[in-house]
Formats: sequence, C-alpha cells, structure tokens
Amino acid sequence: MQIPRRSLIKGAAASMFSSVVPMAPAAASLGSDQFVTGQYEVCLNNARWHPMSKGAKQAVVDYLDYKARGIWAPSPGLNSAESVKVRQSFATLIGAKPEEIAFVNSTTAAENLIVASLGLQTPGKGNIVTDALHFEGSLYLYQELAKRGVDVRIVKPRGWEIDAKDFEAAVDKNTKLVAISKISYINGFEHDLKAVCDLAHAHGAYVYADAVQAAGCMPLDVKDSGVDFLATASYKWLMGDFGLGFLYVCGDVLPKLQRVQWSFRQFNEFNYHAFPGDPVGPFPASYEQHNDAAGYFEVGTYANPVLAALTYSLPYIQSLGVANIQKSAQALNARLRVEMPRLGYACITPEGARGPIIAFAVKDNAGTAAKLTAKKVDVGLSAGRMRVSPSVYNMQGDVDALLGALS
Repeated sequence: MQIPRRSLIKGAAASMFSSVVPMAPAAASLGSDQFVTGQYEVCLNNARWHPMSKGAKQAVVDYLDYKARGIWAPSPGLNSAESVKVRQSFATLIGAKPEEIAFVNSTTAAENLIVASLGLQTPGKGNIVTDALHFEGSLYLYQELAKRGVDVRIVKPRGWEIDAKDFEAAVDKNTKLVAISKISYINGFEHDLKAVCDLAHAHGAYVYADAVQAAGCMPLDVKDSGVDFLATASYKWLMGDFGLGFLYVCGDVLPKLQRVQWSFRQFNEFNYHAFPGDPVGPFPASYEQHNDAAGYFEVGTYANPVLAALTYSLPYIQSLGVANIQKSAQALNARLRVEMPRLGYACITPEGARGPIIAFAVKDNAGTAAKLTAKKVDVGLSAGRMRVSPSVYNMQGDVDALLGALS
C-alpha cells in the first residue's frame, strides 16, 4: 500500500478541526507567523498537502468578495494581470521563461498531455522508461499503455533507491521518453535530474520530471538540468490548493510537439464570419493561435481562488528563499534520521536526498497510529512506512513531539 498523493488524511493524521494543542517552546521557525497549523495539531505531513498561509487565505477571501459582488471590472481571473503575475512567479522559481509555462489542473494531467503530444499512447512509437518510485498515478498510466502494447520499461529499485546503472541499461536508441519523479513521494529518494537528462538526450529521448515534491521547497533550475518537461501542482509546497498547477515545456522542444486538445485558451483574435454584420473571412470564423506553452496545453477554465492564493504564496516562497526552506527541513530531518532508528524505526530514505521528505520502516502500523493520534501528531502513515515532511512553520519542538509520541 502506498501513500496516495490525493489522500487528505492518512493513518495517524489528526482531525483538522481538533482542539488546540499546546506546543513545546522553541525558537521561531522560518515562517511560523504565517500559519495557524500549530493551534490544531503538530503537522509534519506537508507532502500530503500544505496548509494555507494567512496571506494566501486573505487573497482568496478578497477574490470571493469580488465574485460575490458580481462586477466584472475587471475580472481577476486567468486572463488577467493576476495570471501574468503567477505565471511569471513560477517561471522565476524554476529558472524558466513565462512563455514556457502552461496552467494545468494537476501534475498527472500534465504528464498525460506530454505522453499524448509525443504520440506515445499507441504501440510502435518507441519505448518509455520510468521507475517504481514514480508516482502511483503515473505508474497506472504506463501500465495501462503497456497493456495496449506500448514498450514500457519500469526500473526496479534496489532497496529504497534507483541505481543509475539500472537506468542506463533500460534506456536505448528507441527510448522516446524518460519519466521520473524528481523527489519520490514514497520515501524522498532524489534523482540526479541532470544526469538523467544527459543519459536520455544522448539517446535522443526526452525527459519528463514530476516536481510536485520539489518545486517550492528546494532549488530547481530547468535550464541547468536540461529537463524537457516538468510539472507540479500547487496544493503542496507551492502553498496553493487543488485545481491549479504548472507545466514547463522547454521552448526548443515545443515546436516538435503536437496539440492533442483544443481550447479557447489557445488563441486570440477570434472573429466570426457567419452572421449578419460580420467581417468578410473564412466560414465560420478565423483566429490566431498562441505558439507558447499555453497555446499548446491550456484547456478550459481553472480555479480562480487558487490563482488568488498563488498571487501571495509564490512571492512569499521567494521572499523566504527556497534554499532557506530546504535548509530548514533538512535540519529537522537530519535529527530524525539519527533519533528514529533508536526508537525502532529504520530510515528508508537514502543518504544525500535533498528534498523535504524522510521516511521510516514501521513494524506496528496500528500501534504507531494510535500513539500519534493520541498526541495529535500528523505524519503520512501507510502499510509498513511512515513519511515525515516538515515545512517552513515547523521547528524542533515539533520533532520533540513526534519523538515523544513514539517513545
């Protein structure tokens, strides 16, 4: 049993409406003043979903107040200055250009779009290489394609990590796509993204990276890594909510792709030539397509309240600095790596992993869950595994609470 990314409450997760929990005294965290989470529980489960900050919540309230008035003057929606700001903020966060960023509903939606745009949904177009530490929704995608006859190669882990030599053995001249999670949601295993890209590109293949457990909590540079496609949702480390995420497509790769879905968001200058009074032109209408990432991949409408939240949260993340966010989580996880095995929980996250996730083997799930629930400590708990993922509002007192609950 894996830890589903879509699950809101898992195992030992306490109710978000539970009574106030006294917190152990400790030095202020990187962003404790922006979050009320500690009033309700000790939340060390940000890889599931990230609590919303006070500032982001207020931005959503402001949008809902506008929506309640019903006045379009102008709309703060996805064709507005707000969308430009959010697109630019995310592009800056990963070292991309705004025209290389498309809004998507989710990370998995983005991965499906890339597979389709490369024509890999039918057999005979080359092979796809991925690994067993990729996201469960992605593995479902590729296993279903394999049933259709697509050549899919899933690299097996050795223990709790993927050996680079096993990846090298799987990639060949017929590989068209290598699809990975930059940081595995299962145990925080980290791929060397540049090394994977160098390997794939040497064989003429593209690389897709799921960055939902990396974007916003550790430095990413798409140009430095050479990754062709990268996607993330906003409800985790970007501190937004469900329904809006981002797809990066390298500008040099974009012209080589095909559109597989069509939407009003992909064009401008739409002119009818079908009704009385219309200008002369081809029936029934003429239009001008966008040739950027949005013009290829944006479909339909997206979640405006989430967009509003991101107008605050993305600049907030940048003000803290992703390197500082990463350092804060690593400091807490380093202590857990030492202390948890002493309590009988062996660490299953490889040394050197730089993401915010650290995971441990669990021998007694029911007993562990009961201990954590009793102390209102929230972590990711599944059959045989515990996943801990601190964020900017967490501090050493939260680690104390986790260790105390388990001991």
